[in-house]
Amino acid sequence: MTRTIMIVGNGEIGQDVVPQIDRADMVIRFNGSRNFATVGGRTDVVAVCNTGRPAKAMLEDAVWRDSVPVRDCAMIWSVRDPQKYQQIKPDVLANYPDLVDFFDDYTEAFEAFAFSRDKTHVVLPAALHDAVDTALAAFQPAPYVVPSSGLMVMAYVLNDPAYAGDNIAFAGFSHQGWDGHPFEAERQLVDAYVVAGRLTRLGTLLA
Repeated sequence: MTRTIMIVGNGEIGQDVVPQIDRADMVIRFNGSRNFATVGGRTDVVAVCNTGRPAKAMLEDAVWRDSVPVRDCAMIWSVRDPQKYQQIKPDVLANYPDLVDFFDDYTEAFEAFAFSRDKTHVVLPAALHDAVDTALAAFQPAPYVVPSSGLMVMAYVLNDPAYAGDNIAFAGFSHQGWDGHPFEAERQLVDAYVVAGRLTRLGTLLA
């Protein structure tokens, strides 16, 4: 049976989309799920940045650990492969020396947290990061640090055989934010996936 996988970003989402989020077979949210209170009640996966300050802040925050999305989810996905991040660290720091703590790795801490809450922990593979970089290159991105978590999760679901044949929908992505992500190229890549019928964009408030 074909499932609907809903990828919910932390941006604005029209209320017309909320029922579709709650009807989905799997709902994926990100980090602090900032818009959770207004955009549906279901969470099956929380995808986290498992390196740097955001990772440290989440793990140390009792409010995050006990939040409804984290409580309800069955899986925590760490979007950053530790070995890949150590591989790119010298080149990144040569160009962005202020990002030294960007590579502090909390993957094992997220794994331990997931285990303590009877949840599955998944680390998105390094090969996926490489594939996303290759796909972005077609759109000639300006120099960037790493792809965004949102794009990494989209690519994971699109390419993992476990989701073959499923309907993949997304909402809440404005393709704006930290300048270390190549958001303009990401927007073009996601648009290409939408045109090709691989992704469905929901809502009217999205860029």
